[in-house]
Amino acid sequence: MQEAESDSGGGTRIRSLEMRELECFLVLAEELHFGRTGERLYVSQSRVSQLLRSLENRIGARLVERTSRRVALTALGARFLQQLRPAYGLLGDAVDEARAAARSVTGRLRLGFLGSADHRTTAALGLLHARHPQVETAIVEITMADPFGPLRRGEVDAAVLLLPVAEPDLVVGPGFAEQPWTLAVSAGHPLAARSALSAEDLADCRLIAAAPPAPGYWRDYQAPPCTPGGRTIARGPAVTTLQEGLANAAAGRGGMLLCRPTAEAHARADIAFVPVGGLPPSELAVVTGGGHGSALQRAFVRAVADSAGTVRPVPAVPGPC
Repeated sequence: MQEAESDSGGGTRIRSLEMRELECFLVLAEELHFGRTGERLYVSQSRVSQLLRSLENRIGARLVERTSRRVALTALGARFLQQLRPAYGLLGDAVDEARAAARSVTGRLRLGFLGSADHRTTAALGLLHARHPQVETAIVEITMADPFGPLRRGEVDAAVLLLPVAEPDLVVGPGFAEQPWTLAVSAGHPLAARSALSAEDLADCRLIAAAPPAPGYWRDYQAPPCTPGGRTIARGPAVTTLQEGLANAAAGRGGMLLCRPTAEAHARADIAFVPVGGLPPSELAVVTGGGHGSALQRAFVRAVADSAGTVRPVPAVPGPC
């Protein structure tokens, strides 16, 4: 709480009033006993005296008369109590209402997802609904070719996207657990019979990648242009959606790197999913627009953090081969 006080220059000087001092005075005015006041406030009797003395120094006059036999309010103390009690009550009501509003998150969250909304995303949504039953959600698919556009255009409030996200106007929140990559290839592809692949083996396969306007660094993370050893990886078809990529892989037009949960969710007889080692892991994270976001957005970010993991470093943007 603050009081305004005019200085000698005619301006206004703001001097703070400690809430603990005001609370102490209100309790002391009820109890008229320093010991009982200290017990109610869980402080020592000497601390009650200190708080009262500090408040009186700020005001510039005595508020309480204390003798060996009794404690009583001065005339000024009685007038101050009459004015302070309703103001202090209103302040408490304002704080209580703000707390209730902060806990009561309502509204409609439009959540974008990339490729497939698997159990990790739905678990976070389930926790959000459990905490805030009045919240409504709409789940919207985001294309591989335009992962960030829906956020910028306001078509979604938050999105679960593949990292890295190196966009200055977007905020990367908590991520789900890191996942290894698998290579989706036609069942008849030479690599389909392998039990596992190394990153260097990708040079023997054209990689299907997202189409523009997805940023180049983001497309290259999912379909690297070269192996860690520097071997060139040929680029296959550019696709707009996950389903287009799977269709091209099944048709033998190239291979597509997918995280393991996505591969498991899209098992089919005409595609083999072969684990790939030696690549930086795949990770999904919740992404929102810039600024502090709405209470609903923050509630979903907390749900992701609590249900699926913690804030992780953003994967580095790959450099040139």
